[in-house]
Amino acid sequence: MWPADRADLKMRVVWATLFLVTAKLVLLLVPYFFKWATDALDGDLSALPALPAFLIAPVMLVVAYNVVRLVQLGFNQLRDALFARVGQHAVRQLAYRTFVHLHTLSLRFHLERRTGGLSRIIERGVKGIETIVRFTILNTLPTVIEFALVAIVFAVAYGWSYVAVIAVTVWLYTWFTVRASDWRIGIRREMNDSDTDANTKAIDSLLNFETVKYFGNEAMEARRFDRSMARYEVAATRIWTSLGWLNFGQGVIFGAGMATVMVMSALEVAAGTHTLGDFVFVNAMLMQLSIPLNFIGFIYREIRQGLTDIEQMFDLLDVPQEITDRPGATALEVSEGAIRFDDVHFAYDASRPILKGISFEVPPGKTVAIVGPSGAGKSTISRLLFRFYDIQQGTITIDGQDVRDVTQESLRGAIGMVPQDTVLFNDTIAYNIRYGRTEAGDEEVEKAADLAQIGAFIAQLPEGYRTMVGERGLKLSGGEKQRVAIARTILKAPPILILDEATSALDTHTEQEIQSALDLVSRGRTTLVIAHRLSTVIAADEIIVLKDGVIAERGTHRALLDCRGLYAEMWDRQREATEAEEKLRRARETDEMGVIVRRRTAEVGEA
Repeated sequence: MWPADRADLKMRVVWATLFLVTAKLVLLLVPYFFKWATDALDGDLSALPALPAFLIAPVMLVVAYNVVRLVQLGFNQLRDALFARVGQHAVRQLAYRTFVHLHTLSLRFHLERRTGGLSRIIERGVKGIETIVRFTILNTLPTVIEFALVAIVFAVAYGWSYVAVIAVTVWLYTWFTVRASDWRIGIRREMNDSDTDANTKAIDSLLNFETVKYFGNEAMEARRFDRSMARYEVAATRIWTSLGWLNFGQGVIFGAGMATVMVMSALEVAAGTHTLGDFVFVNAMLMQLSIPLNFIGFIYREIRQGLTDIEQMFDLLDVPQEITDRPGATALEVSEGAIRFDDVHFAYDASRPILKGISFEVPPGKTVAIVGPSGAGKSTISRLLFRFYDIQQGTITIDGQDVRDVTQESLRGAIGMVPQDTVLFNDTIAYNIRYGRTEAGDEEVEKAADLAQIGAFIAQLPEGYRTMVGERGLKLSGGEKQRVAIARTILKAPPILILDEATSALDTHTEQEIQSALDLVSRGRTTLVIAHRLSTVIAADEIIVLKDGVIAERGTHRALLDCRGLYAEMWDRQREATEAEEKLRRARETDEMGVIVRRRTAEVGEA
């Protein structure tokens, strides 16, 4: 709200404060003009102060009363207009900090997160910040100023007995409001938790729309969502019910205080010590005071609820970064692109080690493949190289530089990744390819697409590169998504390449097509291949076989087959599966051809 780098916003705060104080001073004149107009209508001109002659007439005093009200309203609107940009700037900065912080958190955090709940926390937090900023500056300060001015006016004009009654009323009103609002905060938290849970289930169900349809579980998903909404309904009902009791209690306290003051003023009028205008003035001043008094409850309630809404957002900001750059970390300098793992130990959980002292090297410009059964730790190696996690023991170096001693930005900028499960942004094909290098021009994007063997496919689409790919790229086939992933990696042009089971989810024919594109992009680059299908790593310069977190075998494809060990066993199983798949495909083709021949024969016979 007082940004150090924005002098223009500071001036807005200063002017808004000036208009705020002016509006409150003008507001004090409103009851006075009401009083003077009443005395003038009553014929008691002696009670009027030294006013300009044209204002002495009762009608002119009534007009002046309304003009003053308009002037006060105008100053208030000027204050709000000036402060609007300041408040929105604060909201934007805090929302931006939260978004940036989420992207600095580790892969561990994002694997455990619940997307729907996270988005709702941020949404509520931003609204809560806006509420706090607006009510703290635009309502709390004016209310305090108005109370002080009213106390001075009553003390000077009517005596301390009036001030005492008003002070007791304000104290009781504030005490009751705070106690009742604190009680309602627990209900608000319960409502927020139910809202987050319902939104999480809704987003999760919609993201997995196909799975829901596959198993016909629409009714079950609806019941899960409705159970969460039922809890929200109960909490929301309690919120509104408790608000009714809060408002009623406030009304009783203020009504009792106002009745006491009005009785005191009526007795003074009856005794002749006050004019009828004084009675009207006291009533008008108290009615005017009721507005900020109501705002006390409203402000406290809104600020407490705003704090409740943003506390989870601030909890996100308090989540520490697991992976940080060391002080004095330098940018990675890649001269050759040699990768070395030296006695690397790693575990996601201390009780379950994943890698148990593995050591290997990927020479510059060469291709090394990592294979092995599921759970052996293959994909963990790529995550460690990207420094999504830090190892517990050993070193990982690129051209002799420990990945923990260089900046994460430079490290990840030097590595290209083609993952097994390609997830695209819900945007155009051009956007997703250009994501590899955001400043690339259209010609570079199209060239990368041609090298990834997807350019011809895109050219056939009605909207070409402007074609939307849908949520997570679901409008494209698996092979098309992989080619887009390859194209954006080509556009990035990294010196080091990781292929993490890039073809394992594809059929044999598509795999062969994708493999030719991968061979092209990996040419001349230091390449680490995480493979499931062994047929994709035959040409690798070295194949490393992992089992239970250790290197069981290593060598070329031919050497490993000659050893007749784990690799040869995996090769035989995959070859048998491939041959069975090929036989099944041929049998289907033969059956289809037989059906066609019989159909043609029948047609000729009929002719």
